[in-house]
Amino acid sequence: MDISVVIPLYNEEESLPELTSWIERVMEENGFSYEILFIDDGSTDRSLDTIKSLANRNDRIHAVSFSRNYGKSPALNTGFRRAKGDVVITMDADLQDSPDEIPGLYKMIKEEGYDLVSGWKKKRYDPLSKTLPTKLFNATARKVSGIKNLHDFNCGLKAYRNAVVKHIEVYGDMHRYIPYLAKNAGYRKIGEKVVHHQARKYGHTKFGLDRFVNGYLDLGTLWFQSKFGVKPMHIFGLLGSMMFILGLLAVLVVLVLKIVSMNSETYHFYVTKSVYFYLSLAAMIMGLQFFLSGFIGELITRNSPERNNYLIAEEI
Repeated sequence: MDISVVIPLYNEEESLPELTSWIERVMEENGFSYEILFIDDGSTDRSLDTIKSLANRNDRIHAVSFSRNYGKSPALNTGFRRAKGDVVITMDADLQDSPDEIPGLYKMIKEEGYDLVSGWKKKRYDPLSKTLPTKLFNATARKVSGIKNLHDFNCGLKAYRNAVVKHIEVYGDMHRYIPYLAKNAGYRKIGEKVVHHQARKYGHTKFGLDRFVNGYLDLGTLWFQSKFGVKPMHIFGLLGSMMFILGLLAVLVVLVLKIVSMNSETYHFYVTKSVYFYLSLAAMIMGLQFFLSGFIGELITRNSPERNNYLIAEEI
């Protein structure tokens, strides 16, 4: 099979027939063998009934329906596990992603050798209140991930080599960072394609401003996991040692001041009135806590069933 199109959706019954017809036309015009995987993320409208109707006339259409709304990342992960095509295309169901981009994305994967190609909606129809935070978010993601050539990490229109989606796990709200997940898994040929962005035709957006706050928190989590996920003592042990040394220096200052005070008739130094005394106590306690956190983290990773799972690129 050439292409699997994975489409997560939530309450998009109005757009599904038009989107499906558009995908079918593109596939037939280019002679692709394909499947369409709709992942219904607990829709409360008639989206599932619409998908069933579409599947009755086209046996290439398949669907998974969640019992409740879990989010876009679980929907994508479910679709990835079931995708059979050599190239996996993801797109949103709201008609803002154009299926006419599929042949170009497919070519970049199959002929140009990319592992992942992300769409870039260079010209957007979103309000300024959305585009400005998006630019800031993407700039931060580029800096942290080291993927300098991507302008839009969160674009729903992406293409993947099948092996990529089988070796990454998309959970929580990590769909924003799939290129970063792919890079951490060893897939480093990541490209970008300028794609057409269409104004929403039906319904309204399902995402609020809280996604930007959550996005930064998730980015911090992903960075920590990629750097210290299997060696937590390297960060916690370092922080703990630094705090302990700071506390030790503060203790030495207190000791020197006390000795000087004891040998002076006019200078009276009280340990409990010194800021260095409390600084030393706080620093030593925090240092010990950091060190123990790293030690506990090492025990957890040592017992993780994934600790020795490595992605092998080739074996001769």
